[in-house]
Order: sequence, then structure tokens, then C-alpha cells
Amino acid sequence: MSEVDGFNAKFAVLVTRLVGSMWCAYLFTVIALISLPAILINANVLTKSDVPHILASPGLILIVAWVAQTFIQLVLLSVIMVGQAVQSAASDARSEQTYEDTVKIIDALNVKTEGGIRDLRDELLVAIEKIQKPA
Repeated sequence: MSEVDGFNAKFAVLVTRLVGSMWCAYLFTVIALISLPAILINANVLTKSDVPHILASPGLILIVAWVAQTFIQLVLLSVIMVGQAVQSAASDARSEQTYEDTVKIIDALNVKTEGGIRDLRDELLVAIEKIQKPA
């Protein structure tokens, strides 16, 4: 989160992480199952007396339908897409930095390039010779 600039980007990343959790999956499962008894009553699998009255009420079914079809699909989907785009950009920046660091390390280890390991070895040998020579 600290790598992301701006309120909208931070909020989108936060929502993306929350919605991408198992706790959110459990919550969405509960929301979906709340309207199941009413569906089963309409399909003549259950009778109204088989379930508590609140689970068969049309108002509850409408609320669940609104949450699932309107809020989750229309609002949450776009926020998640923004969060994924922000996370992807941050991942690309980290990958680019890792690549640049790797190139520097490989260049330092390359014995054929200027400033590579050969120069370091030569400097080390000169330093050792200075230490070993009596003054």
C-alpha cells in the first residue's frame, strides 16, 4: 500500500485485497444462501412452513438481489479492476528494478567489461603487494 500514490489507488488496492480474501468469499456465500430458501419455496421443493418467515420474505430477496446484481457486479467489479491495474503497475516497476539490479551484478562479475571483476581482482592484488612489501 505504501508504494501506491493517491487516495483512489490506495482505496482500490485495499478493496481488491479484501475482496480477494477467503473471508469475503465466505461472506458472499452467506449472502447468496440467504435467498436460497425463497427460491426453493418458489420451485415447490420446500413449503413456507419449512423455513423461518424472514427467509421467505420478498423484501429480503430483493435486498440480496440488489447487493449481488447491482452493488457487487457494477460497483465492486470496477474498483477491483482499478486495484488490479495498480498492483500490476507496481509489480512491473519491481520487476524492472530487479532486472536493472541483476544487470549491474552480472556486469560487475563479467571479466571482459571495464569495471568488472578483473579490475577488482587487480586492485586487490596491488593492495596485497603493498601490504607484503617491507617499508
